[in-house]
Amino acid sequence: MLRKYLSNIVGLKFLLAVFYAVVCLVMAWVVGYDRLQFHLLFFLIANQFMISFTLYLRSNISGLHLFRTDSLLSVLDRFLMIIICGLLLYTNIAGGEFHIEWFVYAQTAAYGMATLVTFAVVLAKSGRIHIRFDYRFFLVLLRQSYPYALLILLMSFYNRIDSVMIERLLPDPLGKEQAGIYANAFRLLEAVTMFGFLFSGLLLPIFARMLQQKDDITQLLKLSYTLIIVPAIVIGISSNFYNHEIMSLLYRRNVEFSSPIFGLLMISFIFISTTYIFGTLLTANGSLKQLNIMAFAGMVINVGLNFLLIPKIEALGSAWSSLVTQCFTAFSQVLIAVSIFKLKINYRLLAKLGLFIVFTIIAGRLSLFFANWIIGFIVACTAGLVFAFITRLINLKTLFGIVFSNES
Repeated sequence: MLRKYLSNIVGLKFLLAVFYAVVCLVMAWVVGYDRLQFHLLFFLIANQFMISFTLYLRSNISGLHLFRTDSLLSVLDRFLMIIICGLLLYTNIAGGEFHIEWFVYAQTAAYGMATLVTFAVVLAKSGRIHIRFDYRFFLVLLRQSYPYALLILLMSFYNRIDSVMIERLLPDPLGKEQAGIYANAFRLLEAVTMFGFLFSGLLLPIFARMLQQKDDITQLLKLSYTLIIVPAIVIGISSNFYNHEIMSLLYRRNVEFSSPIFGLLMISFIFISTTYIFGTLLTANGSLKQLNIMAFAGMVINVGLNFLLIPKIEALGSAWSSLVTQCFTAFSQVLIAVSIFKLKINYRLLAKLGLFIVFTIIAGRLSLFFANWIIGFIVACTAGLVFAFITRLINLKTLFGIVFSNES
């Protein structure tokens, strides 16, 4: 059914893109954006559409279980961004300056090329398509897919609204300054969560296929969770011991303020990694009602805590709000999955994870005795990973066997 759905959904995507652009521009006008902000917003809207369109195209590729192809396409836009920005930086076109507009234009170029390549790959699998505007099909599709869209919207609120609330709840110029400090730490969290995001993209079609065929998902769930939670714990805890050093390496100003924010956000990464596994499983099962209730509660908690904490402790308040929200949503999804799938609690695995967390904390504390913090950080991370292999928390051979056995 690839060709039929592709022809109709592509047309719907373009109609929704126009609607999305109108909503964004109206909201920008209401908020009071200036001319430069509107100029950048036009490009960012186009970028957002291309990201969304590429993700949809890739979903067809992963749906065909062409995981290696999907993995290559998943990093294509970042690879192109590195090349374009690298050329702009190292050719020193503007005499050492780098303007934010250039970064946006580079994004547009990278996303555009990635979208074209991904579309060509899908077209090769589907054959020639004819874009259609079948409104009856659109209504049926929207009715079926709106719970998924609602889930993404609610999750976007509690994942992305922090910077907006910081800027709006604090007076100028403090609001803009604190939003920038928060962004300094948040962009590192966003970078490390890419691993979990890509991993969940591979798991979604595998879980869906196994659930449809009524296969036992317990082994894959355990292996995938340990594979993502182990590096999350190592990175989260080790980054806390070296939060000031890491931020000092990247930034020159406001390091004393951004460091504790970074530390809290990296602890949030552990809970975010949990949601990438259990949330993917519940999505593959179609448990959207439970997920939307959870996401709505998470949004309420996040917005409420931000209103309470930002006026008192500024950007640090948003970091605490994010940590509490991510903790709540992670445990909620685990409990929902246990209830729906009648999962047995693996006390042995929980004991191993508890011991692993204690060991990682001790290793991080001892690593502070190294004179060079980079060596200490590497030692702390390496010690944690070695301990995970020794205790057999990670079993890569079995997991890769499951993944490749599911690839067509």
